[in-house]
Amino acid sequence: MTATSDQSVSDAVTAGAHATEIARSGASNLRGTAGGGADPARVSAVVGAALEGIRAAIRDHEVTYEEFDAFKQWLIAVSDTGEWPLFLDVYLEFEVEKVAAATQQGSIGTILGPFWLDGQAQLDSPATLPMRDDEPGTPMILAGQVTATDGTPLAGAKVDIWHTDSDGWYSGFAAKPPAGNLRGVVRCDDQGRFEIHTRKPAPYTIPLDGPTGQMTQAAGWSPWRPAHIHLLVTAPGHRTLTSQLFFTGDPYLGNDVASADKPELTLDPQPTGNGDEVRADRDFVLEPE
Repeated sequence: MTATSDQSVSDAVTAGAHATEIARSGASNLRGTAGGGADPARVSAVVGAALEGIRAAIRDHEVTYEEFDAFKQWLIAVSDTGEWPLFLDVYLEFEVEKVAAATQQGSIGTILGPFWLDGQAQLDSPATLPMRDDEPGTPMILAGQVTATDGTPLAGAKVDIWHTDSDGWYSGFAAKPPAGNLRGVVRCDDQGRFEIHTRKPAPYTIPLDGPTGQMTQAAGWSPWRPAHIHLLVTAPGHRTLTSQLFFTGDPYLGNDVASADKPELTLDPQPTGNGDEVRADRDFVLEPE
C-alpha cells in the first residue's frame, strides 16, 4: 500500500492491525457464504495436503536449519505485525476465488482483499464519494446497471465501493487519507442504475516494511498492484458479487502481486468533455441465492 515514502506510521503495522480486526469477523459473512462447523475429514484432507506440500518443498529443495529458523522468525513477524490477512489475501485468496467461481453464474468477480471497511457513508445514486475538498487525481464517473440473470433490473441494489487515492493510500489503513475517504455504499435507483463520481485510483505496492513485502522483495517478485476499484454488489435474494475493476494501459496488468486482475474486469475510461474528467460504464449481473 505504498506509492510514496512519507507515511509517518509503519504501513505494515497500521494496515495489519485494521485488516486483522476485520478478518476476525469472517469475510464469508460479506459474501453470504458462511458455513457451519468443521468436518474432521475435511480438515484432515485440506490441512494434511497443505502440510505435505510444505514438507515436499523442504525435501525437494533440501532446506537447511538456518533457512528453517529464518522461516520460523518470518512466521512470528507476520503474526506480530498482523499481516496474516494481507499475506493470505495476496498469495492464496485468488485460488479460493477460482474454486468458488467455477460454480457461480452472473458477472465475473475476483478477490475481496484485506482493505474493506464496514459502516461507510450510505449514498443514493447519482452519488459522489466522500473526499477532501482538494482531492487530487483525475475526476472519474463509474456508471452502470445491476440486473438479475434473467435481465430484471434490481431496484435498490447496492454498490459498496472503495479504492485508494491518487497516491496509492486506502483510508482507514494509513495515516494520510481522512476516515471514509473514497469509500461509500451507493444505492441504485428503481432501474438498478448507479452513477458514482470519484477520482481515478493509483497503482501501489503492498507494504514493504512488513514481512510479506520483505519476503516478496527477497524472492525478486514484483510487489505492485495495478490501479483498481473494489466493489461489493448486493441485492436481496441474490448472491453478493465481490469484484475489482482495473484500467487499460496500467503497467502492472498481468503482473499483479495478488493475481487478481482479469481481462474481463478491465475498464477503458473515456473523456466526458468536462475538463479532464473520464467515464467508464460497467453493468453487473447477480445470480439468485
